[in-house]
Amino acid sequence: MDFKKIYIEVTNVCNLNCEFCIGNKREKRFIEMDDFKIILNKIQGFTKYIYLHIMGEPLLHPMINELIDEAAQSYFVNITTNGYFIEKIKKNKNIRQVNISLHDFDIKVGKSLDEYLDSILITSGELVKNGTIVSYRMWTRSKYLDKIIQKLNEHYGTRIDGEISTKLSDKVFYEVENEFIWPSLENNYYNEDGTCYGTRHHMGILVDGTVIPCCLDSAGTINLGNIYKREFSDIIMSDKFKKMQEGFLNNKKIEELCKHCNFCDSRR
Repeated sequence: MDFKKIYIEVTNVCNLNCEFCIGNKREKRFIEMDDFKIILNKIQGFTKYIYLHIMGEPLLHPMINELIDEAAQSYFVNITTNGYFIEKIKKNKNIRQVNISLHDFDIKVGKSLDEYLDSILITSGELVKNGTIVSYRMWTRSKYLDKIIQKLNEHYGTRIDGEISTKLSDKVFYEVENEFIWPSLENNYYNEDGTCYGTRHHMGILVDGTVIPCCLDSAGTINLGNIYKREFSDIIMSDKFKKMQEGFLNNKKIEELCKHCNFCDSRR
């Protein structure tokens, strides 16, 4: 079975505490290179694209460039970041795409909005020269939306509408989405009907090796097994995995956490 992408969490540590984020209640960890290699080896043949992000800020990892270079030997490497440490990867030529969540800007961190954006825009230019695709991401309800759009328009000579995804220049894109409700057994959203790309389009692996069916299960609530202890092929052949997949194909949510998730529902 081929997946369009597999998410690998290289750390669950973050420098921010965003209001929209569900937060991390797991033990804080950074992946070791040996463990990272185990994952890369075990998912070989199941995807060509890996995304180094689930929870946490991947660029906080002290060996992020070494991890990227190792993964790039067999995979196309993609990263999602809040942009605060983007200069760490500006010389890396092994990154297929960098997604920068501009709605993560927090004035309390110590940088002004201009300082934050200037660093990102300069580094993005270097990444594009290296062949990397850059995608700026925003929530439609971000309080800094207008100022960020103005900055992007000034830099790229465009006249984009902040609520419409578009191309800014060669290999540079602007993407905007409505904010969603993070799946949690404690939220008030509930729907037994619906589908998901998880188990069919993508999978996720947390920093401790827990395999999850969807990148939004950041707490590992739907634990399909541990990749350090089992083969990935065995995990996706389990009855639990198959029941979830069959359910989604029939527009039914099997797992309780999925019934508390509105991501796909909100994008219909």
